[in-house]
Amino acid sequence: MKFASSARLAAVITAAALALTACGGGGNDSGGAVDGKGKKLSVLVGVNAHYSAQQKEWFKDIGAKFKAQTGADVEFETFASANDELTRIQTSVVSGQGPDVYSLGTTFTPTAYATQAFVTLTDDDWKKVGGKDRFNPAALGISGPDAEHQAGIPFVSRPFVMAYNKELLAAAGIEKPATTWDELAQQAKKLTNPATGTFGLATGYKDNFDPWKFIWAMSVQAGNPLVDGKTLKLDDPSVKKAYETYFGWLTKDKVVDPSAVGWSNSNAVAAFAAGKSGYLMMTTSSSVPTLEKSSVAGKYAYATMPTTAPGETAPKGDGDKAASILSGDNVVVADYSKQKDLAFAYIKLITSKEEQLNYQKIFGDLPANAEALKSLTDPKLKPVVDAAGKSKATPFTGAWGDIQLALLNVTVQSVPDLSNGSVDESGLLNRIKDAQTKGQASLDRAAKS
Repeated sequence: MKFASSARLAAVITAAALALTACGGGGNDSGGAVDGKGKKLSVLVGVNAHYSAQQKEWFKDIGAKFKAQTGADVEFETFASANDELTRIQTSVVSGQGPDVYSLGTTFTPTAYATQAFVTLTDDDWKKVGGKDRFNPAALGISGPDAEHQAGIPFVSRPFVMAYNKELLAAAGIEKPATTWDELAQQAKKLTNPATGTFGLATGYKDNFDPWKFIWAMSVQAGNPLVDGKTLKLDDPSVKKAYETYFGWLTKDKVVDPSAVGWSNSNAVAAFAAGKSGYLMMTTSSSVPTLEKSSVAGKYAYATMPTTAPGETAPKGDGDKAASILSGDNVVVADYSKQKDLAFAYIKLITSKEEQLNYQKIFGDLPANAEALKSLTDPKLKPVVDAAGKSKATPFTGAWGDIQLALLNVTVQSVPDLSNGSVDESGLLNRIKDAQTKGQASLDRAAKS
């Protein structure tokens, strides 16, 4: 595939920034089942580190069903990190060959869309995957810059919530989960007992994906959208306050296990599953299969995360709609693919009600299929579904990958300080200033492309 301009190539290069965080119409309508006999569809997905054996079985199962429907084989290719993913995408886009279908995290969709390397869906394309009304409307909120220009087809929804240990909260005299960040810190102190190795909060400061989401949420809830038109607002006081709150759980409040400075999300889940924390922060329903087989089975519940910023008594602006980023996975079809009809047939299969419910049972993620989502009856999932309705999309700009990385890098660069027990204020301000400078430069480039 050839790029129409150097700007398009620049957009692909810019997309590489997300590697450390995290991310034409179809062919002729066959009018019925797609004949793929003798063909092979290549699908790129991320390795599911929590459920690797189950993922391999799912590959086999969905591959067999797709073969029965179309006669075509599916070749699943995987990446182990966001860096691997972006490298594959860059290589494929520039060379014009590679996977036909990509699985993308929702926050990567704007950056991917900016490359112009994936199919912008026509009405005919939507029909091939079962129609746009097949999907939960909220899940379409970050499929493209507007309703007429969309590339991402929702696969699963993954709104972020917090899990809490009902027994630990009751023993501490806490009647209900916190609804503000200040109240959460107060409750966490009551739940912390270093003598027993029990802490109020479980979170991973060295996770490659989660830290920036806390800063985004607290900032938006304080009335700062981070991106205001062509202006980046990381230098707003709300951002500094958010970092101080997030870091303070470890350094000042001491409501987080000191080992959490080196934890990823999986370590935090393990600590909560062992009954060693009152709250598990920034988790999703994908934790259900693990928790149901742990010592806290039957003792935990989910709740939406606080929507009132630190130091505030109520959400500002539309902060009450920012309990979570609009999170999940989208699938996109490569513009260079020579078998787009097969690609859409595959997507139609995996987004069907039956397959969405099967996927939810195995991996815990909420269906993007509207009927499948509506049919879920497990009461512990209700707060997760509620969080989906209170999810806010991150800014739809090709610069968001760089901005997201800049937010994450402030935490990455602060880890040595966290390990020593405190974060120097001047050092924090310098890191935020650097993030502002780099992020604004990316936003300026995106505005010119």
